[in-house]
Amino acid sequence: MKKLLVATAIIACTATLNVNAAAEGKRKLTDEQKALRKELIAKYDTNKDGKLDKSEKAKMSKEDKERSSKAGLGKKNRHAKQENTESNPSK
Repeated sequence: MKKLLVATAIIACTATLNVNAAAEGKRKLTDEQKALRKELIAKYDTNKDGKLDKSEKAKMSKEDKERSSKAGLGKKNRHAKQENTESNPSK
């Protein structure tokens, strides 16, 4: 009985850790980020799949790329902005 109880506790802890780790990797976009993303997709999404692929991103103007970067959009930018916010909570 004790073995079953210990095994159940270990499985529950492992499942909890996995759920928490998955949730940490995702963060919600702000309203400003959502609006900018929607604007850029409407402007550059030529195949109308709701995403910007590499060729569509390559056609973005320099100004729009800068706006996207400053807003923290994109996997690399989002991760870097999140680290900056964590290390400097005043932002």
